[in-house]
Amino acid sequence: MKFSSSLVPARLIKRYKRFLADVELLAGPDQGQTLTVHCPNPGAMLGLAEPDSKIWLTRSNNPARKLPYGWELIDVEGGLVGINTALPNTLAEEALRAGLIPELAGYTNLRREVPYGKNSRIDFLLETPGMPPCYVEVKNVHLKRKSELAEFPDSVTARGAKHLSELASIKQSGARAVMLYIVQRSDCRSFSLASDIDKGYATAFSRAIACGVEALCYACNITIDGVELAKPLPIVL
Repeated sequence: MKFSSSLVPARLIKRYKRFLADVELLAGPDQGQTLTVHCPNPGAMLGLAEPDSKIWLTRSNNPARKLPYGWELIDVEGGLVGINTALPNTLAEEALRAGLIPELAGYTNLRREVPYGKNSRIDFLLETPGMPPCYVEVKNVHLKRKSELAEFPDSVTARGAKHLSELASIKQSGARAVMLYIVQRSDCRSFSLASDIDKGYATAFSRAIACGVEALCYACNITIDGVELAKPLPIVL
């Protein structure tokens, strides 16, 4: 996925109220200006919101948008990390349509946001004649606390545990159910659950796997031009 326009570098001053950040622009006609930007991430963002970090912003041309700039990337120890939690669904769709996830290849129809479970919508429903439907839930991952180990979640997520339970029910009904974790960083070689952060999620994950839910994890290649799905990561429990 290519960014629609060139990203604007900035210095992070502070992130607050989950969806807001104050920054100083480092380039362009407004260089040196301090302004508030949208932070598209409701999580804890552990290690990804340090003041004075270099970050990159997108700029919207929509005049009705209250905050024209949105935060996309942050430099962490010389590597880029994506913080936009909505981006993995776009990455997943591109990869699914291009057949770049071998474990999920062979389906002829893809639908997004299909109702299922209790007041939920599955990220992707994959279908093809003669095969059970495949329900795919996508989760964004950007937490890294140990060397080369990606973890999820970075905060308590009752909603995430609910999705695992619903996937388990889908699997028991005869369909295929898959949890797809997308790591928006390229400095990890494996993935695990942050059970110390959310024990309930880890328990729900174990129950779902026992019911036959599949878990996949892929890392990303990230530049200031765009983000793309890269290699699969082993899941270590």
